[in-house]
Formats: sequence, C-alpha cells, structure tokens
Amino acid sequence: MVLAGGRGRRLGEPKMLAEIDGRPLLAIALDHAHEAGLDAVVVAKPDTPLPPTSSRVLLEPPEPEHPLLGIVTALRELPGTGAIVVLGGDLPFVPPALLRTLADAPGPLVPVAAGRPQPLVARYDREQLPALEGALAEDASITATVRALGASTLEGTRLASLDPSGQAFVNVNTPEDLERARLIARAKER
Repeated sequence: MVLAGGRGRRLGEPKMLAEIDGRPLLAIALDHAHEAGLDAVVVAKPDTPLPPTSSRVLLEPPEPEHPLLGIVTALRELPGTGAIVVLGGDLPFVPPALLRTLADAPGPLVPVAAGRPQPLVARYDREQLPALEGALAEDASITATVRALGASTLEGTRLASLDPSGQAFVNVNTPEDLERARLIARAKER
C-alpha cells in the first residue's frame, strides 16, 4: 500500500502531484510496487490531490494526521490480506527488490538504515493491528511504535544488497528535498 495522505505543507504543493522527470511521486511509487509484483493500493485523505491512477484508493479519516492511520486503515479495509507492505509515496528511490523482499518475508519486517527503523517501507501483519490501533489512539510516534512491535529487522549488508545506491530512504518533504531527488534521478539516467 502506498501512503499518500501527506498534505505537502513543507513542500508547498500537493506532495503526490510533485514531479520527478515529469512523473508524479505517486506514479513513481506505484510503478515500483508493480515492478515488485505487488497489487498496489493507495491510502489517502479524502481531500488529498492525487494524479489519475488505475489503482484502488482507500480513504482514511481526515483526522488524525498520523502515518499510523494509513497503515491501520489498510489493515482494516483489506480484511482478506494477512499482511501489507507499506511504501511512503514520498520515497521515490525504493528499489522494487526491497519491496519484494518485504512481501516475501515470513512475518513483520522493518528496514533499519543508519541505525533508524524505516517504518514507511516495511511489512506489517494483520496480527499487529490491535497494537497499531492502540499506538494510534495514544498518538505514539511511528518509530517508537515499530520498535515496540518487535518486528524483525533488515539491515547491514543484507539491506545494502537490496539498496546498492543507498538512496532508498531519500524522501521528499521540502522544495530542497524535491530538487535533490530530481538531481539524483538525473544522475541515475546517465
């Protein structure tokens, strides 16, 4: 599932419409999910501007503004799914191989880069829903929540083999981030 509920306040424009090489961030994320062989759904706020997509869009409640809400919404709205792979829509360089590894994991799995869990590129299992709902009700940070869940971690050389460029967790939150992502994309084309 692609988390697309961010408002883009710091970016100064609707985040999922921001473009890199003429492609909206949402389209890039969905392409990575499809390249990984995953059936992607989008989770967004009802008023989130999105580019046209053929993917299913799940609407999360307007409040609270918390990334856990998108994860909880997906697990609630997709009851036949035992697990979900989460991909933040503002992460344009997540390799499809990393997403596939998360999907194929035998249980919850969270990458750890530079000593920090990456909860917006992770696998969550249905059994974690009560804990996620509790953390959301308490307005707990997503990083603290992931640590408390005790999921397995993907890090070190294993993560590096899936993310050889080391750019999987470059995210777009500000105009400077967007410009940096555009520069990275141009460099990759050469």
